[in-house]
Order: sequence, then structure tokens, then C-alpha cells
Amino acid sequence: MSMFGMCRQGNHDAMHLNAEMENEKMSDKVWRLPLHAIAHGRAGDKGNVSNVSVIAYDDAGYAFIETCVTEAVIMDIFSQVGATSVMRYLLPNLKAMNFVIPGVLDGGVNESRNVDRHGKNLSYLLLSRLMLDIPDNLLAKDSPYRKPKIASQYSS
Repeated sequence: MSMFGMCRQGNHDAMHLNAEMENEKMSDKVWRLPLHAIAHGRAGDKGNVSNVSVIAYDDAGYAFIETCVTEAVIMDIFSQVGATSVMRYLLPNLKAMNFVIPGVLDGGVNESRNVDRHGKNLSYLLLSRLMLDIPDNLLAKDSPYRKPKIASQYSS
């Protein structure tokens, strides 16, 4: 693989150039894994609006997800549960981004007839459903995703 990486999720593809990755020796290995392999999340809700933050484990991971995890990608995932729009706010000093997602809580926690439609559940939905083609150098050396038994659960 060249210094370019490919982000692929559903119909959303994005080529990106990561300057830090350019200087590192990169393996040709690319892992098809969920977002939570390189980031964690936090979430909250207020009324019918949820906010979901995605926080990369390191700088290289942040550069990668900044390109891959776009408003369009998030809308594609959450439109199925009622999202009406998505706004992304980048927080590079924290290696994080925050998504504000109106309409996704089915009227709000107190109004919804759905069980457990809380923001915290939506962060898990994002972290587990967003599958990315992750370059090998972005996975920690001791990542459990490097174990064949675990990695095979995500390969196609």
C-alpha cells in the first residue's frame, strides 16, 4: 500500500494522505475492522438530540478518522434510526470529533416508546457498525484485533 489509505464504509470512499504515515514504514496489510479498533466514544442526549464523540487512541488514528468519519458517513448510519441531520465538530487537540445528531432519539428519552434509546447506545452503534479498512500501522502492537481468532470475525 502506498502512503495513501482508503476509507471505505458502505457507499462512502475517501482517499486520504496522512503526513505522519508517509514517514513511517507501512505494512501492506489492511484490516477490515470496526471503528472501535482505533477509537473509543462518549455520548450524551438532550431532548431529541444526541451527541456522539469519537476519540482516537493516538495522533495517527485521529488523522485517519478525520478523513473517514464524515457527516455523510454518520448520516448514512443514523438515518435508519431517525436522524434528520448531522453536524461534525473537530477537536484535534483532544484527538476527537463530536457529532450532533438531531432527531435520532425518537422524540427524546422521556417521550420515546423505544426501550433504551439513549445517546450512549448510539455511540456503541457507531463504534461497532462503522467498518473501516485500517492500515496495519494504526493498530497497536498488542491489539486484540491482531489475533487471528478475533480478526477472522470481521474479515469478509
